[in-house]
Amino acid sequence: MNAIRITSTAILSLLLGIAAPAYAQHEQKGGEKQDHPQQQENKHEQAKPQQQHAQQQQHAQQQQRQDQNKQQQQHAQQQQRQDQNKQQQQHAQQQQRQDQNKQQQQHAQQQQRQDQNKQQQHAQQRGNERPQRIQEQQRIQQSAWQQHRSQRWDSDHRNWQQRGGYNGYRIPNDRYRGYFGRDHGFRIYGLPFLVVGGYPRFQYEGYWISLVDPWPEYWGNDWYDNDDVYVAYADNGYYLYNRRYPNIGIAIRISM
Repeated sequence: MNAIRITSTAILSLLLGIAAPAYAQHEQKGGEKQDHPQQQENKHEQAKPQQQHAQQQQHAQQQQRQDQNKQQQQHAQQQQRQDQNKQQQQHAQQQQRQDQNKQQQQHAQQQQRQDQNKQQQHAQQRGNERPQRIQEQQRIQQSAWQQHRSQRWDSDHRNWQQRGGYNGYRIPNDRYRGYFGRDHGFRIYGLPFLVVGGYPRFQYEGYWISLVDPWPEYWGNDWYDNDDVYVAYADNGYYLYNRRYPNIGIAIRISM
């Protein structure tokens, strides 16, 4: 009987020993099963800030891109306005220059017309005065020439030796060969003319020629206008010769 009890007790203890760990393991698994949703929920809760941070970063990047695009658009618009203003200024300056050039041209044309009118008026005045002046000059010249017409040239005439020698300006040889001598005739008419000390004086090739002798009475009344004359150096002095009367020389003095 005791043996049976002992045996029953041993079996019961064995069963209890086997069942306890199994039950404990089952309870542990059940606890794990119960804890797993909580852990997932905790993980999900932990993942939310990361997702929010990522979303915030994406939103910040998107906002940054929008700001950059907006700044670029504003910069492009500002640059466009500046270019437009610059073009308008350049156009205004170009128009201003064109207007100034136009005004200057108009002023120049107006001034030119005024100058032309003045020149025409002066020319008209000179045209009106010229005949009177020419007539007056001719009268003076004619009077000066006629006053020095000799009545008896043989007795009135004196050569340079009789006058004590020539003491006036001497023409350089190269100038003399080019413009003076028998081969270089000219007419006194139309040359610059003066009356100095009552004596006729005219200019030829840059030299003033003054008569110191009277001219022969048998020369024509207008010989100084119509006859060809020339200046030659002879007998240590200068003389004026008339081609119509080649053997007669009138003593003259040369000056600059």
